[in-house]
Amino acid sequence: MRSFLYAIAVGLVGAALLHIVIILSLPSFTGRDAYTRVQAFGETNRFFPLADAGDTLAPINDDPAMKTAVCAFSVENGPIRLFAEGDVPFWSLAIYDSASNEVFSMNDRTSVSGALDTLLATPIQLIALRKALPQELEQAILVEMRGEEGYAVLRTFVPAQSRLDAATAFLADASCEPFTAEQ
Repeated sequence: MRSFLYAIAVGLVGAALLHIVIILSLPSFTGRDAYTRVQAFGETNRFFPLADAGDTLAPINDDPAMKTAVCAFSVENGPIRLFAEGDVPFWSLAIYDSASNEVFSMNDRTSVSGALDTLLATPIQLIALRKALPQELEQAILVEMRGEEGYAVLRTFVPAQSRLDAATAFLADASCEPFTAEQ
């Protein structure tokens, strides 16, 4: 009787673990994971703003107090520089790898000058850059990407309708471009 109860308990625990694994891995099997959806917005190395809930043709931003833009990128051929500045009360950046694991996050309070200036690179690329750091990267935050692909989510706060134009301009002017050192 004791071994029968033990077998039932082990079977139930195993079934529960199997169900959890299946549920957590389902997005990657269906192609509806966050990275795949961000890639579908358009070309890489460009921020795409998310639309408000009323516009069904574009990806949806469901928080009316925040404006959001996303950029899919690849550091395979070189570092990617994220840059944005403007008169917004708050902004935040989150960088994810292709498996949607958060790699890095920051906001305007933790930036050097209040502007977004971040460089994403592989460990080898960062070593080469640090040997002779270009002057334009002296204030930039260097972020190491273990994988070669990922996406960035840039959000800004819109406390009142009067700040909407500034928030929209901030996201429209944000850049997510390959970095080339000016010689």
